[in-house]
Amino acid sequence: FSAAIVITEQPVSVSVPVGYSFALRCRAEACTSLQYQWFCQHQSVCCQIPGATEQDLLITAQQTQLYTCRINDIYRNAVFSNWVKVEVHQCVGRGLLPQLWRGEPVIILNPIEQKVEVGKPLQLQCAAMGVPAPSFQWYRNGNVLEHQKKKKLWINHAKVSDSGTYLCCASNSHGEHWTNAVDVHVGEQSQPTSGFNTLIPAEHLQCCCLVFLLATDKIALLVGNNHYQHHPNLMAPVTDVFELSLLLKQLGFQVVSLLD
Repeated sequence: FSAAIVITEQPVSVSVPVGYSFALRCRAEACTSLQYQWFCQHQSVCCQIPGATEQDLLITAQQTQLYTCRINDIYRNAVFSNWVKVEVHQCVGRGLLPQLWRGEPVIILNPIEQKVEVGKPLQLQCAAMGVPAPSFQWYRNGNVLEHQKKKKLWINHAKVSDSGTYLCCASNSHGEHWTNAVDVHVGEQSQPTSGFNTLIPAEHLQCCCLVFLLATDKIALLVGNNHYQHHPNLMAPVTDVFELSLLLKQLGFQVVSLLD
């Protein structure tokens, strides 16, 4: 006699700084007692994690790896959970996170302005931490780019019509955060100029673009700067932005949080 093993809670992928501690969770149900065993995979090598036989796998993030959980019953039936990715950002310290971080997306890499020749590749990149790992959606001039849902926006052969103001939204079950808005100009090979940027600066369009996307009667725009040309880096502004963001959301505001 045997009965199906049903996984009722799958583990979820996360994106965290090095040294961050958390737990991967897996839950299953069956008519018999169950046993759990976690496995990890790194650089195509899959191995059983010694002693990892609980429903929760406690991890202190050290390197990016894949994880899965095997569930057995007394009849030797077995099922495996989904593979999930623990993405570890080695160059990001835990100090970037707010003290009461609940896993909401934190932007750690903003795209940069691009000038691209017609027919050449266009690439924009961003990154965000979050628990669960954030999903991504790119926008151009306030319009959703349906097929650009990864950290990297890639267009093989750029056209003039690809010019515009780009930004990306990172979101998970705890909320969403937006990258900086950046200008992309696609044209023929640029001629030497006097050194002045002929594009409209991204910061001039950024606020208008974000307000257009999040149109509501109560909007709060929070900007935290902690990188200064002639001053040591500060951490307090980053923490302040997140604390104020939580407070304003409780008061019914739509909040746009930008760093640097």
